[in-house]
Amino acid sequence: MIRNLFCIVVAGVWTVVCFPLAVLMMVIKFDASASMLVVQKLWSPVLLWAGGATLSVTGLENLPTKGPMIFASNHQSTIDIPVLFVALLPHDFRFVSKMILKYVPLMGWYMSWANFVFVDRANKQKAIASLEKAGEQIRSGVNIVMFAEGTRSETFEILPFKKGPFALALSAGVPVVPVTIEGSGKLMPKNSWNITPGVIHVSVGKPIDPKPFGNNRDALMIAVRDVVIAQSLALNGPGGKPQVLVPDSPTAAP
Repeated sequence: MIRNLFCIVVAGVWTVVCFPLAVLMMVIKFDASASMLVVQKLWSPVLLWAGGATLSVTGLENLPTKGPMIFASNHQSTIDIPVLFVALLPHDFRFVSKMILKYVPLMGWYMSWANFVFVDRANKQKAIASLEKAGEQIRSGVNIVMFAEGTRSETFEILPFKKGPFALALSAGVPVVPVTIEGSGKLMPKNSWNITPGVIHVSVGKPIDPKPFGNNRDALMIAVRDVVIAQSLALNGPGGKPQVLVPDSPTAAP
């Protein structure tokens, strides 16, 4: 209980402190990317420290030194956001996030001003428009991070992937980097502030070039998901079941 209260207080106070600093950086340099210095090197490490998280990252040597990428990650916990901010340093990127985060005070405001992309999965047309905005970000040279499952996994198994990230990769012609997070769900489970300190592992796979897949979005999605599952198993995680492909629904969001 003390750890939980401590983490909540630190997260709230530190967010209030870092928010104006991040905004100030954007204003001074007239560049949304300038705020990432505050988010990645100040805000995120303190949140991980408050939660008692020890971060272990492998595979950063797989990343190219230049050129935009799409990071496709699994998702176990809210703390995955600061985890990836730290784990993927020094790469500049924007998250594609659920629309609900846009309305979170301070955090949502910052994400809006820094040109993060919000997806309304309840509305197919709005979801497609959001992915088109993400495509514009990529073409401008900014990396994109997407939680490919579209939600947090309560069992920690790799859930079926959404197709949107891979349609985006094919249209933008940029590589997809498989990223696996293990341990964050145990540290802070979904829909809970019950904090249990521990190690969070992040494994970064080799970029997968979308060109050999032609227009086959499903084949690219399965190839990336297979790597995420393999990395999960290598980290003693639960892996995931084979994904059953279903035809697109005319009303389903990407």
